Amino acid sequence: MSPTRSTTPSPRIPARVAFVGGGPGDPGLLTVRATELLAGADAVVIDQVAREELALRHARPDVEVVDAGHGDHGERLTRASRAKLLVRAAKAHPGGLVVRLMDGDPTVFNGLAEEAQALVKAGISFEVVPGVSSITAVPAYAGIPLTSKSSTAVHVVVAGGATPDVAGGVAPSTTVVVLGQPDRAADALLALALAGRDPATPVAVTERGTSTEQRTVVTTLAEAPAAMAAGSFPVLAVVGETVALRETLSWFETKPLFGWTVLVPRTKEQSASMTARLEHHGATADVVPTISVEPPRTPQQLERAVKGMVTGRYEWVGFTSVNAVRAIREKFDEFGLDARSFAGLKVAAVGGVTADALREWGINPDLVPTDEQSAHGLLEVWPPFDPDLDPIDRVFLPRADIATDTLVAGLQQNGWEVDDVTAYRTVRAAPPPQPVRDAIKGGAFDAVLFTSSSTVRNLVGIAGKPHPDTIVACIGPATAKTAEEHGLRVDVLAPEPSAVALVDALADHGRSLALAAAEAGEVAVRPSQRRPGSRKRAT
Repeated sequence: MSPTRSTTPSPRIPARVAFVGGGPGDPGLLTVRATELLAGADAVVIDQVAREELALRHARPDVEVVDAGHGDHGERLTRASRAKLLVRAAKAHPGGLVVRLMDGDPTVFNGLAEEAQALVKAGISFEVVPGVSSITAVPAYAGIPLTSKSSTAVHVVVAGGATPDVAGGVAPSTTVVVLGQPDRAADALLALALAGRDPATPVAVTERGTSTEQRTVVTTLAEAPAAMAAGSFPVLAVVGETVALRETLSWFETKPLFGWTVLVPRTKEQSASMTARLEHHGATADVVPTISVEPPRTPQQLERAVKGMVTGRYEWVGFTSVNAVRAIREKFDEFGLDARSFAGLKVAAVGGVTADALREWGINPDLVPTDEQSAHGLLEVWPPFDPDLDPIDRVFLPRADIATDTLVAGLQQNGWEVDDVTAYRTVRAAPPPQPVRDAIKGGAFDAVLFTSSSTVRNLVGIAGKPHPDTIVACIGPATAKTAEEHGLRVDVLAPEPSAVALVDALADHGRSLALAAAEAGEVAVRPSQRRPGSRKRAT
């Protein structure tokens, strides 16, 4: 009998850690490598401006988000405490990946050295992914180059010490960048003036840089300490002659919808393209779901149709919404099927967004209307049944329970047999919280985007009518008619029925409002600022 061998358990290898630069605020400044790492992270350790929202935008739904900014009692954690917390997070996810998401660039004023040394001591591997630093990004978003022909040097002052190092920023040819807590940064600006820098030197103070809440005040070094102290963290100041270039080079704060808050009455999944386009034009989207998508009450008909897709019952499958794609995909997952089961089927999509949802699934649609992206537009390009070319005469349409009969009737007239199956139900969503309802009715939103008649009816039903000063933008004539029937004034009509075109039309309207104000010699204000008693500020 052979002796019993003793086995030792394999050691639990801690997670690999990636120090990732989160950029200064604009989520579009995240690097490609940063998004890849966030997508694969088991945990994300955040602090300060590197917000949880930024992490969740790219990470898996089950990711653990660890706050390394504050302790259990709300106190700011020291760098040593953050290093210990990072080590614990890595050990808590053996064999996995922990992303340490840092503001701006990890190597600039973020305590990378202390945290990385703690990892080395604990035997934990790591990598560093540089990010866009606020030192360069915030001035760029304020329209201020850091150097020019006459300004040939840059001196950075990180406020915080008792005696800020400003000696390198006294020369007129040096641009000085000051950042830190507002009160400490104000002391650094005062120290720069006391060190001999001309008190008439232009200074730009920018708070919440690169975000749609960015605000820049241009002053002089003599007045800058007061402006800096009044700012909200994060705040940054640029001192030097290049500040004067902002008057002609400001590009971010002059976007047509800069600072606007736009109400988007759609689900979060449906509003992604609109949210991104609104951010492109400088606005912030506030998504308020007006419908809830639920499975059909009796799924047997849908299940039979899905099985019919595999057994060759259909010649075509037509998708009229992203929700329909999602419903069929969920059924496929339930039955253990994948996109390969679409082999031999012709696939139609009502428009570009639905087509993109199919492509994401690995299915390239055979038919997408190029003009009107609606049921009528899809019917216009759908070929009639030809018994010589089409071996099967049946079409499967997975749709909502409230879908119109336009497409079904048109296909039947063209010789097709249609299985019109309820793939999902749309029900009115629960009312939003009271503060949101008050904001809608009180005019806190600058605009509202309606993408269908149902979004008009449901929003008014669950939250009330938007304030008369709120700009109302509609995706098409039918939606505009419904809005007018509900007592709303329609200000913007999209030139074509797409989400991107609707947002672009709103941006054109915002641009025209700014031009009209300039021609009248007035300061442009957002629609929400027109209310009596609201503070008017240039956009």
